[in-house]
Amino acid sequence: MANHAQFGFQDASSPIMEELVEFHDHALMVALAICSLVLYLLALMLMEKLSSNTVDAQEVELIWTILPAIVLILLALPSLQILYMMDEIDEPDLTLKAIGHQWYWTYEYTDFKDLTFDSYMIPTTDLPQGHFRLLEVDHRVVIPMESPIRIIITASDVLHSWAVPTLGVKTDAIPGRLNQTSFITTRPGIFYGQCSEICGANHSYMPIVVESTPLPHFENWSLLLSS
Repeated sequence: MANHAQFGFQDASSPIMEELVEFHDHALMVALAICSLVLYLLALMLMEKLSSNTVDAQEVELIWTILPAIVLILLALPSLQILYMMDEIDEPDLTLKAIGHQWYWTYEYTDFKDLTFDSYMIPTTDLPQGHFRLLEVDHRVVIPMESPIRIIITASDVLHSWAVPTLGVKTDAIPGRLNQTSFITTRPGIFYGQCSEICGANHSYMPIVVESTPLPHFENWSLLLSS
């Protein structure tokens, strides 16, 4: 959960998000090195007199041609690795279907019989003490911890987007199309997200709450909800 005056990302709760945070830090270090080099060269050119050696230097031209290519490779390789990791979907332990509506979510646990519910935002007037305004819902998505989860995402009316930052998940919900993604939660907790596609007047009032619990707690919850 993000807090006030926070400059960085939320704490990662999935392996994919951990990789994304590491790549972000890696890209920032590359950008810092480039900025430092450019500032040093600018200062050097302002303080030193130009000569024929600095104007016509094939070595310098060779360096500023090869160096950007090396920088692009340093950024492209880890980026492609993460992209392929995000597209990989192993054998999931649980499949969940999320359907976006104006302006709520419907969830179907396809591995269970008749385990379906709608998830609406709790109005501020009905919000229990200690819960987050505009983020809490009446029915949370409960999943087992440390288990591969596949989520199939679609919409029934307009474009939506199912996004939970701390899990590194953001997938568009498109009417007439099924998109899928997967994730694994590495710790128990409650993770908040929101629809990240402008979908109408109440776009900011369809939050997402994912609750990661140990497997025995999930089994008890599923039995209670199915009965």
